[in-house]
Amino acid sequence: MLNYIWIGMLIGGIITGIINGRIDEVTKAIMTSSQNAIELSIGLLGVMCLWTGLMGIAEKSGIIKGIAKILRPVIKLLFPDVPKDHPATGAIVMNLVANFLGLGNAATPLGLKAMNELQKLNKKKDTATDSMSTFLVLNTSCIQFIPATIIAVRSATGSQNPTEVIGTIWIATICATTAGVIAAKLFSLAYAKKAC
Repeated sequence: MLNYIWIGMLIGGIITGIINGRIDEVTKAIMTSSQNAIELSIGLLGVMCLWTGLMGIAEKSGIIKGIAKILRPVIKLLFPDVPKDHPATGAIVMNLVANFLGLGNAATPLGLKAMNELQKLNKKKDTATDSMSTFLVLNTSCIQFIPATIIAVRSATGSQNPTEVIGTIWIATICATTAGVIAAKLFSLAYAKKAC
């Protein structure tokens, strides 16, 4: 559906440019926007490659397992139905670390891996478990300690101080994560009571 909306907006803009006799400006805008998109993508590519590579090194060197051990009490509290040394725990930790670093693009494949591992524990394959719902909330609203992607975008677009948003991002993501986890747990409790 979203693709149709974008196509409709593009076609509408071009037709409006033709009707108003401003097709030259539309053509210039298309060329400038395309160039800016490529420059921005290349600028972001370097940052993404760096952090994705570091995450791969951290996983293979055992750093992720070490972080998983440190975070085990929190993970056990948030995901009580996931067994102690299940691969889902490592995948969840890797996803959360990527999100902590503000690497939404790098966190996506890690999130898919975590969700696949959680699905293996799911007895009702067509229904999301409480752990899956909690993980989805954490993945969506995760606290970002180092919002690398935002900093890279602001830097690539010429911001004088690309890191000035860090404090605001901390407050917003802490509030969003707290509210999301509380809501997920409350809905989980309400559903459990209703099922009894």
